[in-house]
Amino acid sequence: MRLDALRAALPAHVLVTDPDALDVARADKSGHRAAAPPIAIVAAEDASHVQIALRWASEHGVPVVPRAAGTGLAGGSIAGEGELVVSVDRMRRLLDVSIVDQSCRVEPGIRNAELNDLLATHGLWWPPDPASRAISSVGGNIATNAGGLLCAKYGVTREWVLALDVVLADGSRISTGHRTVKGVTGLDLTALMIGSEGTLGIVVGATLKLRPLPDGGVWTVGAFFDDEAAAAAACTAVTAARIRPAIMELVGRDAVSMLAAYTGQPMAGAFVLVQTDELGAAATSEVVAEILAAYGGRVERTDDAARSDVLVQVRRQVHFALESFGTVLVEDVSVPRSRMADMFRACDEAAARHGVRLATTAHAGDGNLHPTFVFDGTEPTEAIWACANDVFEAAIAMGGTLTGEHGVGILKRRWLVDELGERQLALQRAVKAAFDPAGILNPGKAI
Repeated sequence: MRLDALRAALPAHVLVTDPDALDVARADKSGHRAAAPPIAIVAAEDASHVQIALRWASEHGVPVVPRAAGTGLAGGSIAGEGELVVSVDRMRRLLDVSIVDQSCRVEPGIRNAELNDLLATHGLWWPPDPASRAISSVGGNIATNAGGLLCAKYGVTREWVLALDVVLADGSRISTGHRTVKGVTGLDLTALMIGSEGTLGIVVGATLKLRPLPDGGVWTVGAFFDDEAAAAAACTAVTAARIRPAIMELVGRDAVSMLAAYTGQPMAGAFVLVQTDELGAAATSEVVAEILAAYGGRVERTDDAARSDVLVQVRRQVHFALESFGTVLVEDVSVPRSRMADMFRACDEAAARHGVRLATTAHAGDGNLHPTFVFDGTEPTEAIWACANDVFEAAIAMGGTLTGEHGVGILKRRWLVDELGERQLALQRAVKAAFDPAGILNPGKAI
């Protein structure tokens, strides 16, 4: 059997062939599922296991699917028949922290929330903050250039990664980037790796840039509006006022109604969540509250930690609420912030046109919307894909993009050429071929 050499090279518990485990690897959080399970999982516990797996796969021409927590929303870590999963989920250590350099080194399987819990004891934190931070891994953040709730002020993952340790398709290992704040030697391969969705190499370690924990407290403002248009206009007004809150989120009416049913808490309308931090947070939050009220918002403002958490959970629990109503397909488009209200309207019109249920939320601070289909059954219908097509076309027409942070995976490959064009897509595939000549790394995904 062709796994014999791989089994001999790895500790027995690292090579997993248990049918239940293989079945889990057929799916992620995208709602898609491979037709058949992969041949095995290498549950790596250190970088040497990843290298052994890729040397074996390269020698035998076996496709490799990198995987960590399996919480992706674009099908990027789904593995199928004839494929080998290389999982870094067990690699979850914080390797070191430098208070002076404000940086740390981590393994890729560590979760966002657990990393920040550990860093808090040093007075530091790592800003990328997906709504799924309790279950999402740093390696997954890097693979998709994830953002989250704090993008409005702190940007996406790429801004917070200094260096990477990467295993390439042939099993060789490289280190990209620098531990220094500045570094422009050669091409920026670190930035190229971030967002490449496991198609160029497997990240086995990362040096992250950190920030001191904010001084001055945190203020939270929540407001309910009659509709998304008023809520989006209010968010645009906050940005136009040259205010950059740490968090600015918008939850559409349909999502709010499902959340009310899920939590048993009365709420209705479109919801805007704003959080300000650091020195001056109180005064800034007061201005934000005045703006939201001027646009018709029913406003609550607080610095009480418990009440703030209740308001923040209106955003963080949306995905779980939607899942309680059926299968979900979470899309991920971004438009210029000035077009956010137009994009909400386009989503509503597309859903009505095709007769599907589409609940939309947004990272309103940066124009990243998550139109989420909720449906019965296990696979999206033709009507859902037709609606998605309309949503994607509308986003691109508004000067936007197909994905702000979830990645392309398998979900959006058919629309890539619409945004990138033939020439740019060919260049990206040439880059892929330079890193992975045999094409064994996450084939059929991203590009």
